[in-house]
Amino acid sequence: MNILLLGSGGREHALSWKIAQSKHCSKLYIAPGNAGTAACGTNLNIAVTDFEEIKKGCIKEKIDMVMVGPEEPLVKGIVDFFANDKELSEIRVIGPCATGAQLEGSKAFSKKFMQRYNIPTAAYKEFDLSNYEEGVTYLKDHALPIVLKADGLAAGKGVVICQSHIEAMAEYELMLQQNKFGEAGRKIVVEEFLKGIELSVFVLTDGKNYMTLPEAKDYKRVGVGDTGPNTGGMGAVSPVPFADTAFMRKVEERVIKPTIEGLTNENIDYRGFIFIGLMKVNEDPFVIEYNCRLGDPETEVILPRLKNDIVELFTAVSEQRLHEVVIDLDERVASTIMAVSGGYPGSYEKGFEITGLKKKYPADSFIFHAGTTSEGNKVLTSGGRVLCVTSFATSIHEAVDKSREVLNEIDFEGMYYRKDIGYEFS
Repeated sequence: MNILLLGSGGREHALSWKIAQSKHCSKLYIAPGNAGTAACGTNLNIAVTDFEEIKKGCIKEKIDMVMVGPEEPLVKGIVDFFANDKELSEIRVIGPCATGAQLEGSKAFSKKFMQRYNIPTAAYKEFDLSNYEEGVTYLKDHALPIVLKADGLAAGKGVVICQSHIEAMAEYELMLQQNKFGEAGRKIVVEEFLKGIELSVFVLTDGKNYMTLPEAKDYKRVGVGDTGPNTGGMGAVSPVPFADTAFMRKVEERVIKPTIEGLTNENIDYRGFIFIGLMKVNEDPFVIEYNCRLGDPETEVILPRLKNDIVELFTAVSEQRLHEVVIDLDERVASTIMAVSGGYPGSYEKGFEITGLKKKYPADSFIFHAGTTSEGNKVLTSGGRVLCVTSFATSIHEAVDKSREVLNEIDFEGMYYRKDIGYEFS
């Protein structure tokens, strides 16, 4: 079948790499894609939120299946757009409807959903301009630290952890009175701070049945030892050593099952991925957030571990027969390290040539492009997170070392990467 993948990041390169391996994939198109996805299929210069142009591309290229990578088109209703268009309704689209995507699109929606189905999460309250003064009083009496979250999509930057009441009050005013996060911050969620260790759990569901994919741990801080500002992710490892069988059983019983049951109870047509951001507090799981798609850079460590034909999985999802499929995993450890532009996550320059990409590397190391573009025979930087290297090994320490060895051969001006991914497990 002809498949269209929407997106342009490292997640989409990993997805296109995996889809291209399928015996069921005749032609693969990626919109808009990057320099890496161009080696897996044909890039189309179409924005992920330009639904009319996506429609034209689907008709022209006789697309049979669409895989939606990023969250924005899902939240804006691309699945509903296809379902309600006579010319597109027969195309299989992997991703939730707009209501299902609200699990990520609205923090308040997801919190209320978790409350309804007794899914463990941090205590919270929501505020907007209509109850602004009530929020001021609430913050003054709140235990420290205080977590403030913009309700809507804020490109991963809508969460602030405040260490003092003064800081919390200032951020509260910036969000609601001065539109720090624009439309995304019209409403905010004030949350209890959970102390523990984070991990990401991924579920693929057809709306009735589900499959739990490999878990992963990503590293958000830009600096060694988890210091400095948050980023979109500097690396990841899978499996996660502290996510043992007993803990994952709790995750399934207390989080995954009630989430799927809740979606079914509310007649939400959800056929795609659910990213569950968890905090392990002592030995118990608490949900920090839902995402309506795969994470990045976690995708770059979980998909290489997945031995199944991914198009067969997507077909089973679209036909609501995921229960017929048995997951097959590579038991080795996968670790990825992200190379970023100098200055990221602040201001940075782009357009620098990347060298070393064509050298011969070990078969169990993979380069996934994120912010790259092609110019003739050259590959140039075009984003903050530029590329990552994923490697397999028998331990996290060995996998990280392998990825670092490859990154040592790659170069672009201002290139930076963390050399301690997985440090707490070494």
